[in-house]
Amino acid sequence: MTRRFLIGTCLAFGVAVISAQSASVRITGPRSVVLSAADLAAMPRVTVTAPAHDRTATYEGVSLRDLLTRVGVPAGEALRGRDLAAAVIVMGADGYRVAFGVAEFDPGFTDRVAILADKRNGAPLTADEGPFQLVLTGEKRPARWVRQVTSIDVQVVGR
Repeated sequence: MTRRFLIGTCLAFGVAVISAQSASVRITGPRSVVLSAADLAAMPRVTVTAPAHDRTATYEGVSLRDLLTRVGVPAGEALRGRDLAAAVIVMGADGYRVAFGVAEFDPGFTDRVAILADKRNGAPLTADEGPFQLVLTGEKRPARWVRQVTSIDVQVVGR
């Protein structure tokens, strides 16, 4: 069964469904931003091909590293010392959350790519995946791929 995005917000079977046009994601770090689907669509795009659940798909979205830079998280040579103690917590609409070290999204530390995807195989993500999904290349299991991402929070550990 394929679900389509609904116009506006409604309550269906106890689950809130938000249209792709009205969706947004909150990103906090040294600074905070709220980015709409239109804001993300206007940013530089990245395409990755990755397997999940015995099928391979091509995802398109915005690099997580670019999003972290937007909120003031240091990158490359500037990412050192206590900045390396930062955790990136990605949360979905259902409360599912995953924590990462900030270096896991920096090309100075890894060749893996992480994107906040809004398309799979050229089409918008389905309602149960999107409108935004964290997609990571090089994962043996997609357990850290967060669906229906609502927020990305950068927190310093041990303060």
